[in-house]
Amino acid sequence: MLLEHKFVEFIPEKVKEGLLYISIEYCTAIHKCVCGCGNEVVTPLSPTEWELKFNGKSITLHPSMGNWNFECRSHYWIRSSKIEFAGCWSKKEILKGRAEDLNAKKFFYNNERNEVKDALIRLIKTGFINQAFAFIKKLINFILKNKEI
Repeated sequence: MLLEHKFVEFIPEKVKEGLLYISIEYCTAIHKCVCGCGNEVVTPLSPTEWELKFNGKSITLHPSMGNWNFECRSHYWIRSSKIEFAGCWSKKEILKGRAEDLNAKKFFYNNERNEVKDALIRLIKTGFINQAFAFIKKLINFILKNKEI
């Protein structure tokens, strides 16, 4: 089974079956569940959600689509625009997968915050922050003095 794709700026109100809509601008892809239940499957594209690969001809989304909240509970991969059905997960496997996803998000965003914190510490150590505040203070005083003239 093949899934066609279409790059769009905005996701249309009516999503067609058999078509994956991809909005790079809004980092989102959406398609109708391939089991035929009619539910829309939204896949946010981000370092902690889904990764999209486009080779100029076909689309791959990683990880798999596990529609555990749908009545159909379908599970499949989209690889090279082909649908590859996967086995249904038990409740235990679903909970484990969700916990792993949550831990990956925490790890990613904590590291991102640490990078920002480290950059600020480097700026403080080099005196840049103090110099910037001193400059802003002088600039404000200059503007206030010249405003009265």
